[in-house]
Amino acid sequence: MSSQKGNVSRTRGQKYQNSTAFRNNKYGTSVQVKKANDKVHEGICKRCKEVLEWKVKYMKYKPLTHPSKCVKCLQKAVKDAYHIICKACALQLELCAKCGKKEDIVIPLRTENEDEVEEEGGAQKASHERRGRSRRTRAQDDDEDDDFDDEFDTGSDLDSSDGDTRPRNKQCKDPVPQVSTLQIQDPSKLG
Repeated sequence: MSSQKGNVSRTRGQKYQNSTAFRNNKYGTSVQVKKANDKVHEGICKRCKEVLEWKVKYMKYKPLTHPSKCVKCLQKAVKDAYHIICKACALQLELCAKCGKKEDIVIPLRTENEDEVEEEGGAQKASHERRGRSRRTRAQDDDEDDDFDDEFDTGSDLDSSDGDTRPRNKQCKDPVPQVSTLQIQDPSKLG
């Protein structure tokens, strides 16, 4: 047989070859596929990372439905699929969370404290960006909003269509010009 194990004298190439590569989102993506594609595999060695990426790429990755037992601390704390060690034990013992070997970790585990600091940093950055707008810009935005509200004003400060019962702030407006003093020219005399 030409396909017998150990037969290295085979000369021809592969008989059937796909013309296009497999895509796991070809017919739209389900929630499970989206989560698998977005998942960052951290706390594992290079080989285990490649295995998990292959499983995700070819739709073989199946997430855990409930936590499994860690082989080090014997607690139900393993929340990632195909892992045998929980994140806490893997971080403390510096082991790969999937194979359990002491290998070089490709993407190190982030602790919960680092996640909280990163989330707070993002919130602070967003609030800083909001504060960074100039007062003049905010005042212009407020003026534009007031212009739209004035067109639909019914005359009562307490009546509003958005359910807000607080009285609106009145703005100083330019006085309306006297129309009686204007002189209107006849268009037939102009031309």
